[in-house]
Amino acid sequence: IILSTGMSNIKEILNAVNILIKFGTKKKDITILHCNTEYPTPYEDVNLKAMIKIKNYFNCSVGYSDHTLGTIVPVVAVALGAEVIEKHLTLNRKMSGPDHKASLEPSEFKEMVKKIRLTENILGTNKKIASKSEKKNIRIARKSIVASKKILKGEVFTVKNLLVKRPFTGISPMNWYKVLGKKAKKNFNEDEIIKI
Repeated sequence: IILSTGMSNIKEILNAVNILIKFGTKKKDITILHCNTEYPTPYEDVNLKAMIKIKNYFNCSVGYSDHTLGTIVPVVAVALGAEVIEKHLTLNRKMSGPDHKASLEPSEFKEMVKKIRLTENILGTNKKIASKSEKKNIRIARKSIVASKKILKGEVFTVKNLLVKRPFTGISPMNWYKVLGKKAKKNFNEDEIIKI
């Protein structure tokens, strides 16, 4: 069931959802669309945060039924979690009738779908890891512990003779405190990568 909610409040949506469930619809099979029933909807009346409220309140999938001009609002709705977008399609916006003005012509509709697919791709996953494209930069952009000046064999590593610089081909600065206090096993020149 796709339930559009133009002109309604949370209590009215709850009544509708309860009726659907009472007569056999599983909650997982209901998608509630936030909607504003004005053609075209002024941007200041879109209130996409209401879609988030609906998602949290009903713990269900949500979408957006769009009557704004253009394609930005459906794209933003997808970025905010819309799983369904409803948008009117017309062959010509100059045709008579209330819906045509707020509808997209076929080429615009195609562009909207492209932007939505791009947005979905941009959103990615909830995993925070180095991406495929940035992995090659780890060695270049990260830093290593290096000698800030000449260090002689047997000298103790301190904050006065160490610093961090690119590239990441040596010991990570994350191990800074493991290096401090240790003795140099060889002579190091200024900027030389430290080895322990």
